[in-house]
Amino acid sequence: MTIRQLLEDREKRELSEYAALSVNTRGRLNEISYDDMRTEYQRDRDRIIHCKSFRRLMHKTQVFLSPEHDHYRTRLTHTLEVSQIARTIARSLMLNEDLCEAISLGHDLGHTPFGHAGERVLRKCYDENFTHCRQSLRVVDRIENLNLTYEVRNGILCHAGDDIADTLEGVIVKFADRIAYINHDIDDAVRAGILKSTDIPEQLCALLGYTHGERINTMVRSVVASSSGKDEISMEPDIYRATMRLRAFLFENVYTNPEAKGEEGRAESMLETLYHYFIEHPLELPTEFEETADEEGSARAVCDYISGMTDRYAINLYKELFVPKVWSKL
Repeated sequence: MTIRQLLEDREKRELSEYAALSVNTRGRLNEISYDDMRTEYQRDRDRIIHCKSFRRLMHKTQVFLSPEHDHYRTRLTHTLEVSQIARTIARSLMLNEDLCEAISLGHDLGHTPFGHAGERVLRKCYDENFTHCRQSLRVVDRIENLNLTYEVRNGILCHAGDDIADTLEGVIVKFADRIAYINHDIDDAVRAGILKSTDIPEQLCALLGYTHGERINTMVRSVVASSSGKDEISMEPDIYRATMRLRAFLFENVYTNPEAKGEEGRAESMLETLYHYFIEHPLELPTEFEETADEEGSARAVCDYISGMTDRYAINLYKELFVPKVWSKL
């Protein structure tokens, strides 16, 4: 037997009856050659990790724009934390850990520079229906041409908002994403001096925990306890209500805090200026976007270009195009 067959047999023996087995995948948009060492979901994970869009996540904002200090989360560290949480839940429920990992690693590939500020710009300038979820799917399908399995693509598309993934593993990633950002955004806000740990309502701390680790542990254990042996993923009602109240607390005190988000207006203005510049000068787009411009129009190409930028790339490009250079004669 090949290594792949051994892995597929182990999935059949050990995973829950509700798990998405790799051997039962609904397949890819295009057939690829057989790999005798890796399952289909393991191959998807590897394709995501090695793509350019994954590497760029290290220089994209999570909450705090272009942070200079080493310990603030970026979109990449957020992605890794989501993956860790999702794998823990999947392992505990005997669901497919490889599928959870692949979805987690790919879920934010299409996220814009400067976090949701960039998303707002593209909704305003390009399409009011633009979302990072749809853009992430576009990244793996068109921009990076990763040719992933249906289950991974579906999980990426449905990781946020009202959409529900077709697999339990996809739903796990949705919970893991929320658990991750609620807790690490609190941690970063305290580090930035935007919050004090004592600002969190006492009744939420008493139920969820007083530290970063305690709260993650409570939420993860609640998902496992509520979902064990079932064909759905959920969180215990009291923990879910407390989690959503903590999320609302973050929106009120961090996500809309002028001190934390004071630069977002400038970031949005900068991205909007870049967007309109390339709409007016489509021939200045990088050559890799020429095919998209020819087939789908220059607006689609500009959207892809802007959404793929890192924070510092966007800043440097803006400076190059719009900030006058100091003249000197040697």
